[in-house]
This record gives sequence, C-alpha cells and structure tokens, in this order.
Amino acid sequence: MNKIYIVGMGPGFESMMTKQAIDALEASDVIVGYTVYIKLLGEKFQTKELLTTPMRQEKERCHLCFKKALEGKTVSLVCSGDAGIYGLASLMYEIGQEYDNVELSVIPGITAANSGAAVLGAPLNHDFCTISLSDLLTPWDKIEKRLVAAAEGDFVIALYNPSSHKRKDYLMRACDILLRAIEPDRACGYVENIGREGTSYTVCTLGELRGAQVNMFTTVFIGNEGTQIIDGKLVTRRGYQIE
Repeated sequence: MNKIYIVGMGPGFESMMTKQAIDALEASDVIVGYTVYIKLLGEKFQTKELLTTPMRQEKERCHLCFKKALEGKTVSLVCSGDAGIYGLASLMYEIGQEYDNVELSVIPGITAANSGAAVLGAPLNHDFCTISLSDLLTPWDKIEKRLVAAAEGDFVIALYNPSSHKRKDYLMRACDILLRAIEPDRACGYVENIGREGTSYTVCTLGELRGAQVNMFTTVFIGNEGTQIIDGKLVTRRGYQIE
C-alpha cells in the first residue's frame, strides 16, 4: 500500500513540530508543499525530494502527492498549523477517491489558535470557535452569520485570515458586526508571526481592535464576557472560585 502523510507542521519551526510530524517527514522520500512552507523546513530535510506549488494551486499539489505515491514513494504533504484545520486534509480525502492503493494518514499539528493563545496568555480557557475571514472559499454572507452566532453565543472567537492585500478592511467589517452584540470595551488581542521570527502580540479592546492594522500572518482573539486583561495578558476565566 502506497503511503501519504498529511502533516501539520505547526508555525513552521522544528521546535514547534510534534515528534510524530518529524518522524513522518524523515520517513518520506518526497515532501510536497506550498513554497513558503517548504522553505520553513530549513536544512534538515534538504536531502528529500522537495516539490512545491504556488498559492491557489492546492488541487494540483494534492494530485502531485498521489502521483508520487503511485511511483512507490512515501510522500508527505505539509500544511501550516494543523492539516485538518483550514488545511488540505479534507481535500486529500476527496481527491483520494480517484486513486486506488494509497493510504492517507493525518499527522496533527499546532494550529494558530493554540500557538497564538499561548503567546497571549489563556484566552481559550472556555468554549471557543474559530472563524476564517477569507471569502475565497466561503461567501461573506455566511461568514457574517457565523460571526453573529458566535457573538450571541458568547464564544471566545479566534479569527483566522483577518486581512490580506485584497481584504484590508475585513477585520474592521468583522468588528462592526461583532459590535452589534458585544460591548466596545470587550477584552481582545492579536498575535503576529506566531512561532516565527518577529513574534509580537497586542492586547486591546474590541473598539480598539476595529482600527488595528493586521496582516495575513496575524491571528485575532475576541474574548467572551468573562475574558480579562491580567498583567498584560488575555485571560478567559474558567469559572473557578478563588478563595
């Protein structure tokens, strides 16, 4: 049986990869990924056959994995964060229906919600949801419905893909939607370049977040009604009684 690992590589640095992910990459003959992700692997895996496709060629990348696997090679497809959270794991299973004798194995990784939360303190310590603001694959009206539902349900919200060159005002638009149900002084925060060089974070209110300048390497956190800023960190209370 030909083997493909679908590897969540976390933020990219080896120190933030699981041992299972590193073992899968070491066991592979071929590593396939988006150009930026392959570069993040560094020197450790340069002896492997490294294949890349640019952004917006996800389907081609997946088919390339199956092509190499059918040549009898063990393949790893690398995804940032976790391959099953806004990654290519589901697409690989969908495309995999076209191929016989190929076994898929998903290797979990640290997603930006987890790694960003660790930088900020403890914002996800109660019920939370993740919502991507990218409307490339999801219509904006559906994103808006999810924002409204999350706000009305008092979830802590982790926002992925809050901005890009073509979507510079999407975080502001999202904040305007949330402000219909959430007070402007709600505790929030955001982290840039998680797990990479130049990691930085900011804590703020929802009103301040509305005017924040962020980029595609930023993950944004909106607290629930129990979230506080404690010693410069974003902390969501679990509900324990402190004597």
